[in-house]
Amino acid sequence: MKKVFLSTAILLSVLTGCQESFEKRVERTWREYTEKNCPQVITETITMDSCVFEADSHTLHFYYRFLGAMDNDSIELKSDAMRKLLLEALRNETSFREYKEAGYSFKYTYFSDKQPGHLRYETNFVKEDYNN
Repeated sequence: MKKVFLSTAILLSVLTGCQESFEKRVERTWREYTEKNCPQVITETITMDSCVFEADSHTLHFYYRFLGAMDNDSIELKSDAMRKLLLEALRNETSFREYKEAGYSFKYTYFSDKQPGHLRYETNFVKEDYNN
């Protein structure tokens, strides 16, 4: 009887020890997504380069590049209009339900393709933004 109890206790500790936390799963999921799918052409003027889970701030951070006609400093990005479009898309995105329920933030960063490292646009959404 003692052996059965000990074996069961060991099995339970091994099984629970192997479970990854929600945060680790999110980190792994988006790392694997990026490795398999990025860069990913969104439109002829936007490419998604990666998505990273920033555990310290509970943020899904999406990195994009503007190409062609959008990759032009003479095009003034209307901060409010761009933010409104991204927020509406985030609110309608059903595949992010689990992350929204966990209260995660979503950050969108757009760089220039012609000028690597040149930040063209960036915004961040917190729970209060997408739940209203």
